[in-house]
Amino acid sequence: MKAIFHIDVNSAYLSWEAKDRLEKGETLDLRRVPSAVAGDPKKRNGIILAKSIPAKKSGIKTGEALFEAFAKYRDLIVVPPNYALYMQCSHQMNEIFKEYSPLVQRYSVDESFIDYSNMEHLFGEPLKVAHEIKSRIKNELGFTVSVGVSTNKLLAKMASDLKKPDAVITLYPEEIPKKMWPLPVGDLFMVGRRTLPKLENLNIQTIGDLANTEVGLLKQVLKSHGVLIWNYANGVENSPVAGGPREVKGIGNSTTIPYDVYREEEAFMVLLSLVETVGMRLRAGGYVAGLVSVGIKTNTFLYYSHQRKLELATDSTQELYEIAKELFQEAWGGEVLRHLGVRVSNLKEGGMRQLTIFEESGEYERHQKIDRTIDKLRLRYDPNCVFRGCFANTKVKPLQGGVGEEDYPMMSSLL
Repeated sequence: MKAIFHIDVNSAYLSWEAKDRLEKGETLDLRRVPSAVAGDPKKRNGIILAKSIPAKKSGIKTGEALFEAFAKYRDLIVVPPNYALYMQCSHQMNEIFKEYSPLVQRYSVDESFIDYSNMEHLFGEPLKVAHEIKSRIKNELGFTVSVGVSTNKLLAKMASDLKKPDAVITLYPEEIPKKMWPLPVGDLFMVGRRTLPKLENLNIQTIGDLANTEVGLLKQVLKSHGVLIWNYANGVENSPVAGGPREVKGIGNSTTIPYDVYREEEAFMVLLSLVETVGMRLRAGGYVAGLVSVGIKTNTFLYYSHQRKLELATDSTQELYEIAKELFQEAWGGEVLRHLGVRVSNLKEGGMRQLTIFEESGEYERHQKIDRTIDKLRLRYDPNCVFRGCFANTKVKPLQGGVGEEDYPMMSSLL
């Protein structure tokens, strides 16, 4: 029988923040007080990215505006996101998973699937190993996870949502009527805001109602999507856990600027802050980029972009920044700016680079050494422990953006 685990970090961003701060000597555990990770705590803008259990009890919700959260609990402790830390914690967690199976597939920065099938002879039966993984993450890494155990990815994912935090729970096919069918139909994966009203119009209130509805009726109303969610409601899902690294097609980073940008020099600084993060992610993945694009959105929501194919692929922050500046100058028509983005693609594995007659000998190698040294310092200590002097005494953050959606596939592409 197949054995699939789904591991989900409990309040990931907040848990990782709390763990990191405790390791650095702080005495307050953010997980034990009303707290949240959100946009800009000083300006009180942005949204809630993660919240503690005490904050949840105060009615604070993930995704709501920060000012709404403060209206519910005015003494809420808010800390800004630290994406470099989150990627580091995610990597450490997935290294533990790889000790138990070669088939580990990330769903997002804080969730992964493990195919434990045919591994019992090495480590023991699945439930025992699920508890072992949960305990190791708690004891070795300092945060908790919920582990769902089943025979396919869909049921394992549903299982991990049944009990939080710090739990292991099964959802085998024979347990579906008791554990899954009584749940509201909106809890089923792929039943979203558009689908839910259509199901309610058919008097389908629970997952069990959906599972026991005539599939022909669902197909008539929802087309092929109706057949898909009917299968999911009955626990039918057969996609494999794809081990090994996922092909990365591009790495992007963008930001909505909280004020109007009129001057080219200020736009350049925003671009540099975006390129800094893109460059770090490129080097962390061992890639060089062969295509750079810059996206611009004005205060009237007009959007346009410009791109360039490179003669020599690169992972140099300085080179990427120079190209991004040129693309911006070619594209910008002088409008007031509110959003900028940088994306690199045509990725390939990094390696030796052939010099051109226009390139100073050793220049690229010097950039590489500087970039990699700064990357190590930022990952070891703090993302802002080293930053360029041009950002001093300005309102532009030295590093902007973080984990992009393109870093991980959406669930629909996994199932």
